[in-house]
Amino acid sequence: MIAAIDAVLNRVTMYRVALYYLGALIGAAILFAALGWLPYAPLAIGVSFVVASATCFAANWAFVRAFDAAASVESAWITAFILVLIMPPAASPAAALSLAFVSLWAIASKFLIAWRGKHLANPAAFAAALSAFAIGLPATWWVGGNLALAPLVILGGLLVVRKIRRFDLVAAFAVAALAATAITTYGAASLGAVPSSIDATLLHSSFFFFAFVMLTEPATTPPERGLRILYGALVGILFAPSVHFGSLYLTPELALLAGNVFSFAISPKGRHRLTLLGVEKVARDTYDFVFAPDRAFSFRPGQYLEWTLPHRSPDSRGTRRYFTIASSPGEDEVRLGVKFYPEASSFKTALAAMRPGEAVSAAALAGDFTLPRDLREKIAWIAGGIGATPFRSMAADLLARGERRDIALLYAARSAADFAYKPLFDRAERELGLRAAYLPSEGPGAAALDRATIAAQIPDWRARTFYLSGPQGMVESFAQTLRSMGVPRRRIRTDFFPGFA
Repeated sequence: MIAAIDAVLNRVTMYRVALYYLGALIGAAILFAALGWLPYAPLAIGVSFVVASATCFAANWAFVRAFDAAASVESAWITAFILVLIMPPAASPAAALSLAFVSLWAIASKFLIAWRGKHLANPAAFAAALSAFAIGLPATWWVGGNLALAPLVILGGLLVVRKIRRFDLVAAFAVAALAATAITTYGAASLGAVPSSIDATLLHSSFFFFAFVMLTEPATTPPERGLRILYGALVGILFAPSVHFGSLYLTPELALLAGNVFSFAISPKGRHRLTLLGVEKVARDTYDFVFAPDRAFSFRPGQYLEWTLPHRSPDSRGTRRYFTIASSPGEDEVRLGVKFYPEASSFKTALAAMRPGEAVSAAALAGDFTLPRDLREKIAWIAGGIGATPFRSMAADLLARGERRDIALLYAARSAADFAYKPLFDRAERELGLRAAYLPSEGPGAAALDRATIAAQIPDWRARTFYLSGPQGMVESFAQTLRSMGVPRRRIRTDFFPGFA
């Protein structure tokens, strides 16, 4: 069942998953309102949908042209749908006008409250907070306070979180929010009031929708796991209903905005414009797109970026994709390694059509698939196909710094022609002592990457930490093999690499 769900999720980007989820909630809300299960008129919800969508789309179009920015239509739709679900339904012309005001400012915040092209605050949260202070119209978060919608909110939200691999963030938020709710309730009332307060938080507040949709927005989330957990815990504490500073009681949107400030302080800053210098073939149907960045930026080998490439008629995977950085921090160029499959996505088709001098934009640096800080830790890299990309970044960085580590590489691909970056790995063998084994599944010397092969190629496998990178199905198979050998889960690290399609 899980494999089938993942197979479906892998066909679309996380933005499309979020968009479909939010659209389904709005459709269900209109239906439930017509059935009398929601205390709103279905027409009011429908009017909100039209007003927010039209305003966000028009405002996004205008700001993109005014700021010469990369267009992100999906992002505008997502913002509109969120506003429909958290702001009061437009039951009057005045309410519709107020929603248009909120929608306009939500989009404007992406461009006006930004640093080097990267927005600093969750757009919907900012607009909701501004609405409360400027025109006296607070967000009601009605999507989270109704039991009829709760199953859809939770099930769909879990799909979103599974797609973006952010269960750690949501868990940190949930634990902190419920703990803070219990503590503040006990301090203000009594121990006996705690269960009812927890019940109200879980079933009659924005808790789940906030955690699954608002908290996990990639652009305002810290890049690494430890920082994400800290971010989630901070927002969770501030989310508790009784938390206040003097006479100011925090709303969900204010709690998130406070977290956004923290995230901005500890995260990489800005969006990068990357100009294509050329394309290099590194294996069969596999190419490195070599870009010149508009400015230097720091990252850890193995991390990834969100790449934005606007193009005509984008398919279900959209105009934004995540790819690991193939270059090392010490290289002047930024490399993007891409494997082209039959029936490539519209994004990859547009990428293949790029010519030197044309540009893409990239932001949202993130990823924990990085080398351990302890230089003595023994490591095994297991790569499948273009999954060698993060290992190329790591190896190039080690070579540049002359740093020796005890690393064994097992690289599986269809044939000898499919092994990418082999010259670089060969150099790492000569200069750093890397031990590499290449395992083609077809042709001369064909070999399977199974228990016997792992044990034969890496005799001390019990003492190593394994890094797995490749297509998701292959990575899951590798991980299952290692677990069957007795390798603990804590010593199996997998790459979040959603850019293969």
